[in-house]
Amino acid sequence: MQTLDFITPVVDDPYLYGQIAAANSLSDVFAMGAQVINALNIVGFDSCNLDSEILSQIMQGGLSKVRECGGVIVGGHSIATPEMYYGLSVTGRVHPKKFWANYTSKVGDTLILTKPLGMGALSTAIKADMLNLEQIKEAARYMSQLNFYAVGAMEGIRVNAATDVTGFGFLGHLSEMGRDDISFEIFTRDVPILASAREVAAIGLLPEGSYKNREFCAKFLNMDANDADILLFDAQTSGGLLLAVDANDAKNALKRLKEAGYEMTSVVGTVNERKLGQNLINLKP
Repeated sequence: MQTLDFITPVVDDPYLYGQIAAANSLSDVFAMGAQVINALNIVGFDSCNLDSEILSQIMQGGLSKVRECGGVIVGGHSIATPEMYYGLSVTGRVHPKKFWANYTSKVGDTLILTKPLGMGALSTAIKADMLNLEQIKEAARYMSQLNFYAVGAMEGIRVNAATDVTGFGFLGHLSEMGRDDISFEIFTRDVPILASAREVAAIGLLPEGSYKNREFCAKFLNMDANDADILLFDAQTSGGLLLAVDANDAKNALKRLKEAGYEMTSVVGTVNERKLGQNLINLKP
């Protein structure tokens, strides 16, 4: 399999930015239950106004994440651009019987989210210089955390469907897992959201994409989208995996994920039979 993704800077530190951008790019492979083989760097850099050492640090950050999951960098391409961006084209592999699709949930499955929401709001707050150092470190830690370990933790667990939660937000990516014969019940109180993200969202520090996500998701919900928690639509950078797991394996899956380092992993809902006229996504307090 082959994927490609890149992002503009979300933190000031170039090495950390490289790590976050790489984790974000690699996530598409992990969302399919696959392993990384190799990757190509994709770079846009303003060499006229920025020191080449900054570019070197960005790429070193990306390299560290590719190596962390057992892959290698085999080259890449860069161009001169006024706005910086960095990411990877990633090659991965998975046995056909272990491949995770995003549309194959089964009625009765338990939905598990591995990372907390709020990265879009926090990225916006970082750019506005509205976070303290500890809050920045917390956000960066989650954004640079690879979904690689979640794949390993699910060995032997019946994962019927999966997706990663990125730019379309939690509910946007959940809608991509839908079919005409199933619906999702989401326990909103159990969806993990960083406290610092709630603080900045309360004063309107949100990316434009979050509002667009809410508009897109409105047709899928059992309630007015404007009444739902805006962070359920938050446009994530390098978010976690959303897994539809066989209910009998859910307790073990949760335990393994937490042991693998995803301490805010939570059961966030269930997959149900969809009745005539029922919404795809039903939010429950």
